[in-house]
Amino acid sequence: MTYQSVFQRYELKYTLTRKQCAEIKEAIAGRMRIDDYGLTTIRNIYLDTEDYRLIRKSLDKPVYKEKIRIRSYRYASTEDMVFVELKKKYEGIVYKRRIESANYLALDWLCAGGDAPAESQIAREITYFRDFYENIIPKVFISYEREAYIPISQDSEEIRITFDTNILGRDHHLSFSSGIYGERIIPDDTVLMEIKIPGVMPLWLARILDAKNIKQSSFSKYGEYYKNFILNTTEETKGGLLYA
Repeated sequence: MTYQSVFQRYELKYTLTRKQCAEIKEAIAGRMRIDDYGLTTIRNIYLDTEDYRLIRKSLDKPVYKEKIRIRSYRYASTEDMVFVELKKKYEGIVYKRRIESANYLALDWLCAGGDAPAESQIAREITYFRDFYENIIPKVFISYEREAYIPISQDSEEIRITFDTNILGRDHHLSFSSGIYGERIIPDDTVLMEIKIPGVMPLWLARILDAKNIKQSSFSKYGEYYKNFILNTTEETKGGLLYA
């Protein structure tokens, strides 16, 4: 099965109400359609250092930042195929490289110094990342339901719009064979919309957003989980120990 392994694009994020989401879907209906996968549950395992170096750096909003995760689009046993994804962002442009791997091989490669599942430039980049940060381990599991919209016409500009709901996170049972559950990262009535484009936003879409007064926001699923459920808990624990 073929898959896209290299991405270079802008990823613009917006937090919407359910009502705004329905209005946007209605407004783009003449140009965009749901992709062939329909509503999909996406599962991610984010890897980091023991002291969360990667996400802490990302939240400081540097010019350059990077992260690594393993992604599956379904329940996955140890033998099932998953994606290892390296994401970098520089001056607003997102560069994503990914490679397919058996689930158990991905963890052995990233966390135990094992060999890459295949020889390629992307595999070498990921191995370099692993060696540079040393001792990266699974830290957070994040899942969400996604609807992705693509242009109706193949001759249209390259654009992809995704709508994510039921965004959940947890820092235990970090396995694709576990169920979908965890702490709610955004309210149930909120939808995260992402517009993925290679360059300037199409004028027709910009006009829709302007007419509905929808503004771009900064949002990271892993970042939000870290701030709300890991950082705060850590600080409270420290405080309890300090004043006990």
